[in-house]
Amino acid sequence: MTPQILEEIVAPDISHLIIEDDTPLDNFQTEKQQRLLVEPLYSSWQSGNPFVAAANVGIFSSDEEEGTAPDAFLSLGVSIPADWSQKQNRSYLVWRFGKFPEVVIEIVSNRKGNELVRKDLEKPCKKEAYARMGIAYYAVFDPLQQIQEESQMNGQPLKVFELRGKHYDELSQPFWMEDAGLGLTLWDGEFEGVSSQWLRWCERDGQLIPTGAERAGKAELKAQRLAERLRAMGVNPDEI
Repeated sequence: MTPQILEEIVAPDISHLIIEDDTPLDNFQTEKQQRLLVEPLYSSWQSGNPFVAAANVGIFSSDEEEGTAPDAFLSLGVSIPADWSQKQNRSYLVWRFGKFPEVVIEIVSNRKGNELVRKDLEKPCKKEAYARMGIAYYAVFDPLQQIQEESQMNGQPLKVFELRGKHYDELSQPFWMEDAGLGLTLWDGEFEGVSSQWLRWCERDGQLIPTGAERAGKAELKAQRLAERLRAMGVNPDEI
């Protein structure tokens, strides 16, 4: 029996799952931050293996449960299916990818997000839910410090947790995630014309994973300096 036929037999029916609800993003800050967490990985990260990085895309543990849509996630060793006309290829269905993502990030935009503390005694907070899924690393970024008084943030804009056993333990700075091969750090700078404190991916030594624009700007500056050297030597760089 071919793998394709076998998949058609065992694949669950997902026609009832709501994978796209057209709910808008809540604010400009979150939207830009999400992009800053996704684009640099595709434009600049040398992972050596396929991966999926996405923002606000549903993760479904089974065909019997509602999905959760973290602000950003990273899953290693998998690739996005090419045929997006198929419903089963447009969300992160765990049984199709064969694993949960390694890293999930939540960006606090209001006091109702349930990131670290239960709002409803009958419903787990996101930290508990992701631990049950087996997500190796969970990060909470509170840029406007909106949940400081009611959570475990303790005056810090960023908390990163590592799953040990069935529960999360808080990582100390620097926030290096060994199993993901990446770190997280706070960066004060300008992104797309907005100066703020941003959450960025970084290497073990703290070096930022650059955006495509940052890489292009660095390459252009290098080319300009080389051209200046050539002109100083009496060589016209435009004629080379």
